[in-house]
Amino acid sequence: MIVVMDAKASARDISDVIARIRAMGFDVHLSEGKERTIIGVIGRGRPIDREQIGLMSGVQNVMPVSHPYKIASREYHPDDTLIPLNGVQVGGPDLAIVAGPCSVEDRTQIIEIAHAVREAGATALRGGAFKPRSSPYSFQGLGEEGLKYLADARAETGLPIVTEVMDPQAVPLVCQYADVLQIGARNMQNYTLLHAVGESQHPVLLKRGMSSTIEELLMSAEYILSHGNMRVMLCERGIRTFETATRNTFDINAIPVLKQASHLPVIADPSHGTGKWEYVESVSLAAIAAGADGLILEVHHDPENAQSDGRQSLKPEKFAALVEKARQLAPIVGRQFPVRETVR
Repeated sequence: MIVVMDAKASARDISDVIARIRAMGFDVHLSEGKERTIIGVIGRGRPIDREQIGLMSGVQNVMPVSHPYKIASREYHPDDTLIPLNGVQVGGPDLAIVAGPCSVEDRTQIIEIAHAVREAGATALRGGAFKPRSSPYSFQGLGEEGLKYLADARAETGLPIVTEVMDPQAVPLVCQYADVLQIGARNMQNYTLLHAVGESQHPVLLKRGMSSTIEELLMSAEYILSHGNMRVMLCERGIRTFETATRNTFDINAIPVLKQASHLPVIADPSHGTGKWEYVESVSLAAIAAGADGLILEVHHDPENAQSDGRQSLKPEKFAALVEKARQLAPIVGRQFPVRETVR
């Protein structure tokens, strides 16, 4: 249920409504929009008399929420959520571009790629220090050593770091190094981990599970939001279908559906969505046209010898060409690129 407050409601009116709801055994989440304040009712308590709440001073309307994901819904939060990242308000008119290798392999590699993507126009650097792999014999990442290399790359380029966290106990460690915590597709429904990143109050990039519905993605976001951590970015990264021509099937439909259903920013991952570098540019441009707030792309200077996901990684020059095409497309669909100084 949500309580819509009148535009002229006083701070006292709002606090009185919150106190009444809490007295009934519920928690509340406050959404202060440009034109109105909305109070979301969360949890299980004794039944709420909607008419009683509706008669309180300053209340405009009391409505049930039609979706199980309350805080993530547009009903609760009509305005787009904006998440600051390196001068970009993710979810606003600027396009965010997160780029870097699948895995941090060594210090020289990550710093070289960081400079390349920074000069091409990237907003942030991605790189995995902890890698969940299908095979136990595949490269699993460098762990904290990889996190330190990422921090070195940030120090040299100024790019904030997006990296994956896989275990609830590792959240404090990764928070020491990362600017954004990534929840990978395999962990989208790891609810203990979702609680932990929610409690951290760190920005989160939440990837859709490979066989998950849009509603399941939003319900996973709800776990994080329920801790008051509103800095959540949703990521469409392709889903598993019967098609074998690509690694996954990139669900372009998900972008406008998510933008309509939720106020959270939507990031597209065409690298995992296709699994083949030659399709990444086309799908990236399609995602921008569909309304994505940003892209997350895999870039490697030597993909043939990459420790992981080399097949889907763009070489730096291909990434730069993609960014230039995205820059040309952006104003056509009401987007823009932030101006960045070159770092050498």
